[in-house]
Amino acid sequence: MKLKKKLLIFSMVVCLVAIALNLSTMVNGQDHNPESNNIIWTAETSNPNVLGWMQGSPPPPDKIIRFEDGSYFKFPQMRWTVCHFQQLMPTTSISRGLSVPIALETEALENIDEVTFTPWGETEPMTWQQSLETNFTDGIIVLHHGKKVYEKFFGCLSPTNRHAAMSVTKSFVGLLGEMLVEEGQLEENRLIVEYIPELGESAFADATVRQVLDMTTGLEYSEDYADPDAEVWKHAAAGNPLPKPDNYTGPRTYFQFLQTVQKQGEHGPSFGYKTINTDVLGWLISRVTGQPLNEVLSEKIWSKMGADINGYFTVDSIGTPFAGGGLNAGLRDMARFGQMLLNNGKVGSDQVVPEAVIKNIRLGGDRRAFADAGYFLLKGWSYRSMWWITHNDHGAFMARGVHGQSLYIDPTADMVIARFASYPVAGNAANDPTTLPAYEAMANYLMENDR
Repeated sequence: MKLKKKLLIFSMVVCLVAIALNLSTMVNGQDHNPESNNIIWTAETSNPNVLGWMQGSPPPPDKIIRFEDGSYFKFPQMRWTVCHFQQLMPTTSISRGLSVPIALETEALENIDEVTFTPWGETEPMTWQQSLETNFTDGIIVLHHGKKVYEKFFGCLSPTNRHAAMSVTKSFVGLLGEMLVEEGQLEENRLIVEYIPELGESAFADATVRQVLDMTTGLEYSEDYADPDAEVWKHAAAGNPLPKPDNYTGPRTYFQFLQTVQKQGEHGPSFGYKTINTDVLGWLISRVTGQPLNEVLSEKIWSKMGADINGYFTVDSIGTPFAGGGLNAGLRDMARFGQMLLNNGKVGSDQVVPEAVIKNIRLGGDRRAFADAGYFLLKGWSYRSMWWITHNDHGAFMARGVHGQSLYIDPTADMVIARFASYPVAGNAANDPTTLPAYEAMANYLMENDR
């Protein structure tokens, strides 16, 4: 294989896998970047501002990060990249419109950093502040009763720039899908092929809208990027915006790739987390609305929630937004989005999202179908409309993305936590043992503080 093609495939695989996939298996962090000579990185030593990535005019050669050679998603370079995708690849804007941003009221609580919890599988307690460094946090905000009680920024992130949301993107797209079901533009029991005839020869032909929304489709699609024959390679090649090699004959867009996916097993019985379901949902949304996904998100949500700044999507070679993991947004806007859902779809007195949509998501999906996927850290959870439902005593639900992206909504505690991170290991199983008990401890602390 020619060097040019090897480099292209490498960057394509890193892009798709690292951004989109929500890996369920824990990987050794020291293996994340073989070129790091097995350095055990910490949040402090990998801080992109300290390391000086892309600083200078021009930056020194050893501090340059590029998309085409795959350096953009190596560690620790990734800690700079997550705030700068727009500098490295094509994107399309999610407009906040011309309305005035809605300020977040602030009522800071001074003792939050000392909130204590015990990580799963450990015996020694950890403080909230310690967890932020452990999880390579780039920014975190806690809302309680609709007010900002805690906010911190680290590394590449500030209140005025944006961070990759990774697979948190899926939950935004899932919400839009549910809104179109509620509005009657999509019927959840109709077949995908009735909306997108181009998928008539694919695995999605006899899948329903609901099965795609809940990822209970049976697809011949492996996301094992260690396997050179896995379908994820073809997906990556199709969606990569860089020019293809002269001898490339495969699909050249997300739309084209989805038409090649074949069926494996039956639709319906089991949950299987596969990014291409969200790609299909993005296509559905665009087909029935007649608008690109970014414009639908802007029209229905972003321009109505009082956002501070525009968001953006990464795109393929024809400008198709990456529905499975291409959203980039400001931290405070992520929190505003979560607060809107906590308020049953309202922003102030305006009903932006139908209340029935929020109730439907919070009910959760089929727990038995979810159990088949083997998420051993998430026992008793379910998946509904591309949201992760905890079914805990607080009725919490969340959006999740690789490398530690989180939007956690706790209705009982009246709490929203939005976090961006650049954890060295992609799979959430690596940081869940610290993240999830920390969020539960924060909810309990806030409720106790009310009392």
